[in-house]
Amino acid sequence: MKITGVKTFLMHVGNPPPDAIATATTTQRGHTWSARNWLFVKVYTDDGITGLGECSGWPRVIETAVQDLAPLVLGEDPFDIERLWQKMLIATMGHGMTGIVGSGAMNGIDMALWDIKGKALKTPVYNLLGGKVRDHIRIYGHAGTPERALSLKERGITGVKTGGVVNTVEKVDAIRKAVGDEMDIMVDAHGPPWFTTKDAILVGRALEPYSLLFYEDPVAPENVDAIARVQDAVNIPIAAGERHSNIWGARQLIERELVDVLQPDTGRVGGITQLKKLAAMAESHYIMIAPHSGSLGPVAEFAALHVLAAIPNGLILERVEDDVPIRYKVAHPVLKQEKGFLKVPDGPGLGVEIDEEVVRANPSRGNVSVPGDPADGAYEPGTWDEHVYIQQRYRRGTSLKRFK
Repeated sequence: MKITGVKTFLMHVGNPPPDAIATATTTQRGHTWSARNWLFVKVYTDDGITGLGECSGWPRVIETAVQDLAPLVLGEDPFDIERLWQKMLIATMGHGMTGIVGSGAMNGIDMALWDIKGKALKTPVYNLLGGKVRDHIRIYGHAGTPERALSLKERGITGVKTGGVVNTVEKVDAIRKAVGDEMDIMVDAHGPPWFTTKDAILVGRALEPYSLLFYEDPVAPENVDAIARVQDAVNIPIAAGERHSNIWGARQLIERELVDVLQPDTGRVGGITQLKKLAAMAESHYIMIAPHSGSLGPVAEFAALHVLAAIPNGLILERVEDDVPIRYKVAHPVLKQEKGFLKVPDGPGLGVEIDEEVVRANPSRGNVSVPGDPADGAYEPGTWDEHVYIQQRYRRGTSLKRFK
């Protein structure tokens, strides 16, 4: 079998206002524009078997990277996954550190190769990774209010994530009172703006009484020494890793045991090849794996399920279940949660296909954003226009409030 082609499928997800699209390159007071794209990759072979993958990170840019890499795999045996991954890495290293764009492009091709191998051997991908440890994967949802958390609980979901840098403890307190002790709560403190290290520690200590499953991205991800300080100072499991790619990007988090939960993004970590290696590295340090899936499409979700099924240290999978209706039109079969779990797909390969007509009907319309809104309080009063990366909370009596 030989690879004969690589094709990309880029689609817009969601419906931002037309005026936002027209002014996407401007930064205006009160203006929020959020564009989201899914990028799928299909690899073709001379046997007629095709493989499907997904790329995340910066999809419109990554599409060009995939097209650049495609000639490297043409004519190659799709079963040689590790060799082809190394070949792509060597081809991109001349541009500097691979980063999210290079890793995201390799991710889609790598994932598609695993899909081809599973289809050719008529077996699910998890069997190629060592077989199943579990048949069902626990998921969690997102809630900014007690009402939303209760809605998830009523559906059978047993974990909920909330957070941000505004009224974080208040949100957790209200959700815990609403859902009770039997539902796990997680906090994601990512920016913009990010907490300073001391503020992250103060908020983390205030969250200790709520028995969180984990405290995610309390500080900016590139500041690993700050993560170490939070880890040492806060008695809550620390989670991070969604913005890192490949085994080298996450190496310090694992080897220095800076996290208790590693969150590789299934669309930009570098593919199933890298995700399985990261899981093994983490296992040796008793670190759990909870893949990031907040901005991903359905193909990467299928890949995450196969890996989580095959590793002993799989913890839970992030799922934005009802974010956009198009999720349930573009990919088949549709995954449905039951009692807070997703059943591991058992079809050959990844067990998922996309509807190319749905992709074509939703062309990309931009892929950058200025996150937040002046009214949401993420930035301190009067500073929203600054759009700074990190900011200290100076309304400390309220923004870092403790509950008793």
